Amino acid sequence: MPRLIELRIQALLYCLLLILGGFTFCRTSLAEDSRRPNIVMIISDDQTYRDFGFMGNRQIKTPQIDQLAAQSARFVNGYLPTSVCSPSLATLLTGLYPHQSGIHYNHPPPGNSAFNRMTSRKEYEQTRSPAFQLIQSVDTLPRLLAAHGYRCLQTGKFWEGHYRNAGFTEGMTIFEPVPGQTFGGNRKLANGTLAAHGNGDWGLKIGRETMQPIYDFVKDCEKESTPWLVWYAPYLPHQPHDSPQKYFDLYRDQPGVKKNEIAYYASCTEFDDTVGDLVRFVEKEANVKNTLFLFVIDNGWTPGERPMQPRENYHHTKASKRSPFEDGLRSPILIRWDGVTQPATLTELVSSIDVVPTLLNAAGLKKEAQRLPGVNLLPAAEGKEALPADRAVYGAIFPGDASSLKHPERDVAHRWVRQGNLKLITSHNANAQGKTWNNYTRGDVLYDVVKDPGETNNLIDDPQFKVPQQTLRELLNQWWNPES
Repeated sequence: MPRLIELRIQALLYCLLLILGGFTFCRTSLAEDSRRPNIVMIISDDQTYRDFGFMGNRQIKTPQIDQLAAQSARFVNGYLPTSVCSPSLATLLTGLYPHQSGIHYNHPPPGNSAFNRMTSRKEYEQTRSPAFQLIQSVDTLPRLLAAHGYRCLQTGKFWEGHYRNAGFTEGMTIFEPVPGQTFGGNRKLANGTLAAHGNGDWGLKIGRETMQPIYDFVKDCEKESTPWLVWYAPYLPHQPHDSPQKYFDLYRDQPGVKKNEIAYYASCTEFDDTVGDLVRFVEKEANVKNTLFLFVIDNGWTPGERPMQPRENYHHTKASKRSPFEDGLRSPILIRWDGVTQPATLTELVSSIDVVPTLLNAAGLKKEAQRLPGVNLLPAAEGKEALPADRAVYGAIFPGDASSLKHPERDVAHRWVRQGNLKLITSHNANAQGKTWNNYTRGDVLYDVVKDPGETNNLIDDPQFKVPQQTLRELLNQWWNPES
């Protein structure tokens, strides 16, 4: 009998230890989860890298982003792997280059004009939808974060159909037309039927009409003590540059502001105000020391001289959006994580390919980050490690329409690599007249982009650059050789 009592006591003690151990494990896990930072991704849409106060533009008014920059690690020599919306945003979702993800286009086959000629919304959606399998088949940032307890909200620009395709748990873009929305997000088919354009539909209301979906989401997550990700990619300062009059008035008759800059600058400042609203809201409603803010542009956009029909709007320069040149490919990258990152200006070359591995590392998902081609920027942002001064950054330029899926080599028009001061741009898939898509260059070109930021002095035939040119060519082929 005493032995039976002893056994029962041992069993009870064992169960108690299991319960206490489980409680300790759960408490530890919860503590670890609580240390996972909230993440705010702020993505400007069509803005040239230098058009911020903190980047040296003295005419433009961007006080909110300038304040964010003052509190951030500022990577001022950032690059984008391509210079148009959809593939650039796909890199921010996947951490992959466009040729790796397969999303190197704005419009999958048969292309934008062919979509517009369709007369059935069902036909259009069925034709476009197979391309969504590309984003569905990869481990995106929101998909990985959601698997580790995050809630992830999509707002604004998004080219991958329904927000769930990319792994967001909640979102605004649903691949449905938006009746009455005139600034974007819809396409009119040949018979007048309205369909989703493909670039964000309902999500494009964020920033232009409302910020409430973000506010409601953050409040709900904070109420549940759940880590969260906000993808804030408004259709700003993207055209149409149709900001309220007060923004236009800021630039009327201002010294140094050209006529073709007024509407664009007005949209930049409107966007800037929304960034300030968002940051202040998060500072008030969430634990800002457990929140990481990351800012980047999707691609550059510089106003040209050719006017457009909307009020004071102008077409962009050929050397900016879609091009292999600096005005299309550059972006500062800002990282603010109070108490972790150090406000400082960092001049080493970085790329938006580094964004996803950086955020995964911040969330404790180091193994997942190691599978990606980019590097973790946090050690540099924290002031702990310097990035290599000889790092090379890479990218490629493709037409807006893809001729086929999963064959980027068929469409690539240019590849480019920068290391140090030198940038090599190679040409591909030229026609019988030797012209590549959009005719940006005739053959390969080489520039010293520090001495020649406008890329006007081609050094490709200069004998003193023969060796560095060959080095860049070898680096580029090691990165991706579409002809191999």
